[in-house]
Amino acid sequence: MIAPGFVATVLLLAASSYAGPAQVGFFDVQGHRGGRGEAIENSLPSFAWGLIDGVSTLELDNGLTKDGVVVVWHDEQIPAEKCRDTSPVTPGDPLFPYVGKHIANLTLAQIKTLDCGSQRVEAYRELAHCELSRKIQSDLLGFLFEALQLLYPGNKIATLGEVFAFARCVDQKRAIAWNIESKTNPVQTNSTRSVDDFVKAQHAAFVASGYPLSQITYQSFDWRTLVGMKERDSRVPTSALIDPNTILADATGLSPWFAGVNISSFPGSDQGSRVAQAAKSIKANVLSPNAGANLTAMFTTKEMIQEAHKLGLTVAPWTVNRLDVADQLIEWGADSIITDYPVLVRRLAVQRGRSVAPTFSQEKVMKCLDKHLQRV
Repeated sequence: MIAPGFVATVLLLAASSYAGPAQVGFFDVQGHRGGRGEAIENSLPSFAWGLIDGVSTLELDNGLTKDGVVVVWHDEQIPAEKCRDTSPVTPGDPLFPYVGKHIANLTLAQIKTLDCGSQRVEAYRELAHCELSRKIQSDLLGFLFEALQLLYPGNKIATLGEVFAFARCVDQKRAIAWNIESKTNPVQTNSTRSVDDFVKAQHAAFVASGYPLSQITYQSFDWRTLVGMKERDSRVPTSALIDPNTILADATGLSPWFAGVNISSFPGSDQGSRVAQAAKSIKANVLSPNAGANLTAMFTTKEMIQEAHKLGLTVAPWTVNRLDVADQLIEWGADSIITDYPVLVRRLAVQRGRSVAPTFSQEKVMKCLDKHLQRV
């Protein structure tokens, strides 16, 4: 999912059989891309700091390489803002340089030559690729700052299997919950591997993870993948992502993101209630809406949360990087909050009387990070 970055000192002022943290008594604080406010996103270091900060769920994205390997990466391409080329995997490789190329057109070996830990992502660059509405973007473009991320020079993009291996090193009791996104594109269908390819490869990785499937939520804006995963294995909880852009209908009268579901066809006087019913119609366990840029521009509503709860869904808004917004969502009954700064949202949840998951030992986490981190 894409959500604007922020400076903590500025913006922080202002899901059934699903066995997620909310079902076992914790308010679910999810580290967005691990916790990209503190370390390079979707990297082993970001997951490490998320666990040290006390997340109950690690949220992350998946791409699928040309040779069918699930990698932990957000973008369809390799942007120059996030990665640098080092050398071709073989002399004279015609695809080199790899920066700018699509994940779907690169092999794992080619991707493993990239240095994706030496650059901090500036907020305005992130917004340039943002799926949020232009209004929300314009509200945030004033905050042009360099993200408060620790660098890990030479960091290699990890496979999903490598991330699970790191987690098993830290988490011997298998307490971590997961929220893993498929990055398929129903509009530009040749920019990623197919829905079937993603579902098959990701499911195999989930089964091999060493974690119960009930602790691995499968999320996507492209609801076709959620339908496909449920058809493959109904034990996997699914989470329906939605935002102000993907809800818009195209020339057919439907959004291409919702697997043919017509949200306007559901009863209810407000959009939020219809969104919850639409998610339920594809057997989702979780509704995961964009929270909104601020209290005057909320996409998630009280009515949406209430209707989702009536239907048996939990609600996990994203990406919540303001404490006033987080406070409002907690008051409305959100079950989870996905944030770039989990340590601060966790602190707020405790202040509001919510139970939160225990933290992991920093010493233990760092030993496992040293063991598993790969650098070019």
